Amino acid sequence: MRFLYVMDPMCGWCFGFQPELEQFLSHYPTAEINWVMGGLAPDTDQPMPEELKQTISAYWYEIEKKSQVTFNHDYWQLNTPYRATYLACRAVIAAERLLENSAQNMVKAIQSAYYQQAKNPSLQETLVDCARSIEINGDEFLQALNAQETEDLLQQHLGITQQLRVSGFPALFYISEENQAYPLTLGFCQAAQLEQRFNHIIEN
Repeated sequence: MRFLYVMDPMCGWCFGFQPELEQFLSHYPTAEINWVMGGLAPDTDQPMPEELKQTISAYWYEIEKKSQVTFNHDYWQLNTPYRATYLACRAVIAAERLLENSAQNMVKAIQSAYYQQAKNPSLQETLVDCARSIEINGDEFLQALNAQETEDLLQQHLGITQQLRVSGFPALFYISEENQAYPLTLGFCQAAQLEQRFNHIIEN
């Protein structure tokens, strides 16, 4: 059994979806999960405009109401936010290159640093700390993070995202034995809804 999960570690709705995803996947412990980095926002060294900061910080309150997660809202006072998520996506890919099946743990480490510890995931030093927290050597990780191979893999991930016509995250697909991709969700939903949709696909 195989699922494909398209997400971005700096997507607030993906953070809200994580407990729902884990609850759903707990019913399928032997399933293979492919984590695809969808890439919300390309690299930039320009600080986030004030209007966008207000929009995203408001989303956090909305996500808290709809999900089981809470955010550390101090992030906005303690950091210079950048609308750049590709580096965090590369960090997950780099971690997976160095330590097989570490994508989920790296995503959770980045989400924890960003949303709970109010650290800036657009900065390399934050991502190195995240890698170390999941037992990856910091120097090796930094090398992998900036390697051309990691960038090439990110472009592959972005290609898959386009191929599946994913325009928002989180997006979870069931991949059938015939290699057909069936969307279970294109956006936030709860575990019960995932289960219902999955059963419908399997039964039909």
